[in-house]
Amino acid sequence: MMLVEQIWTGNAYRNFNYLIACSETGEALAIDPLDYSKCLANAKDHGWEITQVLNTHEHGDHTGGNGPMIEATGAKLLAHAGAGARISGIDIGLNAGDTVSVGRTVELLAMDTPGHTMSHVCLLSKTDQPALFSGDTLFNAGAGNCHGGGHPEELYETFVKQLAQLPDDTQIYPGHDYITNNLAFTLDREPDNGAAADLLAELETAHDPGRAMVTTLAQEKDFNTFFRLTSATVIQKLRESFSDLPDDPSPKEVFLKLRELRNSW
Repeated sequence: MMLVEQIWTGNAYRNFNYLIACSETGEALAIDPLDYSKCLANAKDHGWEITQVLNTHEHGDHTGGNGPMIEATGAKLLAHAGAGARISGIDIGLNAGDTVSVGRTVELLAMDTPGHTMSHVCLLSKTDQPALFSGDTLFNAGAGNCHGGGHPEELYETFVKQLAQLPDDTQIYPGHDYITNNLAFTLDREPDNGAAADLLAELETAHDPGRAMVTTLAQEKDFNTFFRLTSATVIQKLRESFSDLPDDPSPKEVFLKLRELRNSW
């Protein structure tokens, strides 16, 4: 059985770190353990042994805890097979379709998900209800930026050809807590989105990233504007900002314009 601990760092970047453990052996995988002290303390509280560290991508707010974590545990470091020049000390380079095993009961599928960076990995659990550990590719109600070595066209391809194809009940565990800002952006782009309005109103009084809401892909398709590329309202609002938008824009054109607007919103 897979056990998941979402660890709220409380830092200025609003990072989430994760521990994924095997219920039988107590072996654990730490994902992007920037706040290594909190991760180590959490593992100790549960009686878990961290044997592997995985970086979803190379940015310092995801790799910054590697050294102290590995020094404390002797864990192996896993990352995208193409990230060797940007992440030091990788023991296992992951390609699309590789399996990451934790103990005897946990298997995670490595997905090659470029866009935020070109060497980004997401992990999808092989469980009855899948869980996606999405790093900075997919956020609750949002999408990663492409400023730090990525590309928006690649991000679009990742969203449409990979993420949107996952089972609707897939749980989403992102690398940061940006949900309230992202919902506000959805409503800026799609003012009649009732799902986004209702959730934002709820979170404005009850949001606690230390006990964060875990969304599903089905919910994301309702209130994440980067999945709502054929919405008539989204397209109409885009036309107010981009007069050159075609009469019948493609989903890719809509996605790229949304990403451009979000960069400065």
